[in-house]
Amino acid sequence: MNRYRAGFAVSGSLMTIVFFIIVNLITSPDYLWFVHPAFALIQWPLAMYFASTGRIKLYSVVTTLLLILYLIWENIAHGSSHPWFLYPSIAIIWWPIIMYAGRYAATLGMAIIGSILIIGSYGLLNVLFSPEYPWIIFVAYAVLWWPMSLYFTRSRRWFDFSLCASLLTSALFITVNALSTPDEIWAIYPIFAVIWWPLSMHFYVKRPPV
Repeated sequence: MNRYRAGFAVSGSLMTIVFFIIVNLITSPDYLWFVHPAFALIQWPLAMYFASTGRIKLYSVVTTLLLILYLIWENIAHGSSHPWFLYPSIAIIWWPIIMYAGRYAATLGMAIIGSILIIGSYGLLNVLFSPEYPWIIFVAYAVLWWPMSLYFTRSRRWFDFSLCASLLTSALFITVNALSTPDEIWAIYPIFAVIWWPLSMHFYVKRPPV
């Protein structure tokens, strides 16, 4: 990277951050809002440095750590006793994990291991901080599409994919119905719409030649 560009990025970022700090302390010292633009400005020299050196994987690690620290700051600054920063942090750390996984990131094994770890992590948070409602079912539903889509698209079993996806979606609706409003059976309505996916694929394949 050209040292003049690097110097401009670093000095420009620092000068702007100092300006925001001064304005923050003069106009609204009760709330340190300068942290928000400062976090974005720091990315300017960091991105230029790591891009010029080709160390994109290391950039993902550094940026992930900074982002998690930023979320921790926000969590503490707002005086929340609930550690909500953990929820986005679990998702964010998968950026460097996928980067360092390289070619293995696109494999079915990575999808299965990743799904188990993600569901397990969020499941633990569910049990520890909000056991009154098993919201992990929504995370599990979304994450299970990762290995399922990889498996069926690579094997080109489109009908089986539609069938399994419909069953998974139907199971989600039934579970939410049973947990949230057990006195009212409403899951049948979205399930009726969902089952048309495998039905249409089945009859499209079995259609008579024109």
